Amino acid sequence: MTPPLFPASDLLISGNYSAAIAQYEQAIEVDPAIASNYWYLGLCWLLQRKEFEAQAIWYGIGAEQDDIAAWSEGLISVLKWAADQQLECSNIDTAWLVCRYIYEFLPDDINNALLLVLLAMELKQDIAQEITDINLLENLKTVAQTIHAKPSNSPDLEDTRVDLNLLMQVLISLLNQYLLEPITYELASVTSQILSSTQRLFNHLINASTRLAYDLGQSKQAIQFAELCLNLNIDNVEVLRHLAPFYQNARQYEAGVEVARQCYELSSTLADKAFANHLLLRGLTRIGGSWNEMMKVRVRQHHLVQALMQEHPTDLETARQLRLFLSLYEMPFLSDSPKEFRLLQNQIAQLCLDNEKDRIQISPTPPSSYHPIHHGIASKKLTIGYLSHCLKQHSVGWLARWLVKYHDRDRFNINGYFQFYRQGLDGLQEWYIREFSKSRIVGRDALEIAQQIHDDGVDILIDLDSLTLDITCRVMLLKPAPIQATWLGWDASGIPTIDYFITDPYVLPEDAQDYYQEKIWRLPQTYLAVDGFEIEAPTLRREHLNIPKNAIIYFSAQRSFKRHPDTIRLQMKVLKAVPNSYFLLKGNPNEEAPEEFFRQIAEAEGVSLDRLRFLPWTATEAEHRANIAIADVVLDTFPYNGATTTMETLWMGIPLVTKVGHQFAARNSYTMMINAGIEEGIAWSDEEYVEWGVRLGIDERLRQQVHWKLMRSRHTAPLWNA
Repeated sequence: MTPPLFPASDLLISGNYSAAIAQYEQAIEVDPAIASNYWYLGLCWLLQRKEFEAQAIWYGIGAEQDDIAAWSEGLISVLKWAADQQLECSNIDTAWLVCRYIYEFLPDDINNALLLVLLAMELKQDIAQEITDINLLENLKTVAQTIHAKPSNSPDLEDTRVDLNLLMQVLISLLNQYLLEPITYELASVTSQILSSTQRLFNHLINASTRLAYDLGQSKQAIQFAELCLNLNIDNVEVLRHLAPFYQNARQYEAGVEVARQCYELSSTLADKAFANHLLLRGLTRIGGSWNEMMKVRVRQHHLVQALMQEHPTDLETARQLRLFLSLYEMPFLSDSPKEFRLLQNQIAQLCLDNEKDRIQISPTPPSSYHPIHHGIASKKLTIGYLSHCLKQHSVGWLARWLVKYHDRDRFNINGYFQFYRQGLDGLQEWYIREFSKSRIVGRDALEIAQQIHDDGVDILIDLDSLTLDITCRVMLLKPAPIQATWLGWDASGIPTIDYFITDPYVLPEDAQDYYQEKIWRLPQTYLAVDGFEIEAPTLRREHLNIPKNAIIYFSAQRSFKRHPDTIRLQMKVLKAVPNSYFLLKGNPNEEAPEEFFRQIAEAEGVSLDRLRFLPWTATEAEHRANIAIADVVLDTFPYNGATTTMETLWMGIPLVTKVGHQFAARNSYTMMINAGIEEGIAWSDEEYVEWGVRLGIDERLRQQVHWKLMRSRHTAPLWNA
């Protein structure tokens, strides 16, 4: 729109407001009946930030008009022209002010309200307050109701009052900048009612839900956004794949299992069924107690993956390939069958590589046989990269910090690559950020992460995640570094582009190389060492638990998915054989199913339920470690041992009973006990597990001997010499 009174208009556009005011006032004296002169005069005052004068003209003169509606319509058109002019000049704050006055005269203009929100975001204003002040949600809800009131066969279900592109622009900006604000979800919800069946909206909402779940650790909010995607009815199976782990991570286990069942029933291909069945197994292991169903789902998973390996598709898109990496994750928790598990996992990793070959886009690296010494540059200062989403207050974070602390900085640069980083929310993570020679905060795009590692010139890349994170698996598959190894975080992934799995003489049996893809590199004594653990004051006392002072306390602190019923039965046999003994069990809070499972087995084994105590979660790891001291004996889990919990137990000088198996997860406590200087409590069969449990419970002198050996070992043992 081009304003009348051309000379004054030029002055207004050029920003010479004082001169423009003089001309408009002169024009009004000549002909006070021309309404537009008042509109532009008030605008000049407004653009000078003299709102009182602008209001006096617009409201005062406007109130005297015979046709107030026509007056307001003309004024609004002038203000819209002015807002456009200010936006063209990038005068964001002034454009926002003008739009605010448009809202005053035309509060139902949804597009102006949307523009106001966009401008408010650029100005870093209180966005929730802005949206509330201009009644944007209420107006959009009215639009949604209008759309849904139309017949389903109506040719045009879009409300013409709303610029749908502008609405999406506002929502995307809110998702990017204010994802945690409740107002963002509210706007997303009403937008999903207006823009139903829109792929673009679906993509942004799914992406927001995954950011909430994994980058920000907000599973409950992730659930809300994923459920909005279900309402769009575009790809419900894809939504269910995300929603099941969201529920499980939010400890809404029953809902997570039900969603996983729906996902399995709706999946059609072998790859999709294998992943959905994995989600179901994941949920069942976290609920605990549903052992019969769990084992049936486990057998089905084995058959599904075997069938997929026989089919060996080579056209899997990246998302399906990523899911496959983790499809056998639960197997080591359910049985000690490393040959079966490892060989199948190796095949999965090879299938993923076969599907990746045509998509690899990072610059090539030297072959896996490359080594600086072979190329005459042994004096080169090597760069070692550590890749993980667990370099924080997590078992991996607590244990790996000693390696980082003691790295020889004269010989090595050490880079840290942090996934799911949350700035300022984790003191240990911030410690790592400071300690690395170079710290990189990376996203969720495996190709971008791999390219960054390659561009940084990393010589040796250490994977700390293995099968705990699919993104890391793909990064390692892309081979961004000439030498790659897996250490600490989990068992090996079987990925062909990983050269080594770092272990020790004890944590894997002698024949393990027969079924491992990676070359097993055994360190001389222990694959892991720490200098100790921080300990706070204990908060657990016998009298609080109604346990006599002379009673024997057995202790176990593990999540439900590590509690195998066969091991629980052995623990009940120990308890039954030791008079005046109690069993303290600590898992995650609000896990009722595992408690009921324990009670059923206890009753079946003839153990009184009043000898069981289920403990709440502690506020900090240091408090947890202090509370371990209440125990006389700790009973380990099998076929998946403790790891951090075992080291904490040994550091506190508490005797431990563990059963040694064949797989990595069933031998962690064994290697740690050997490297802490004790063999008392190491069992090689079910019978020995019970015998050691009973003997350590009854023989106080033996317990004291083990305690003092562990205390002295702090100064001599390999486990405590980082």
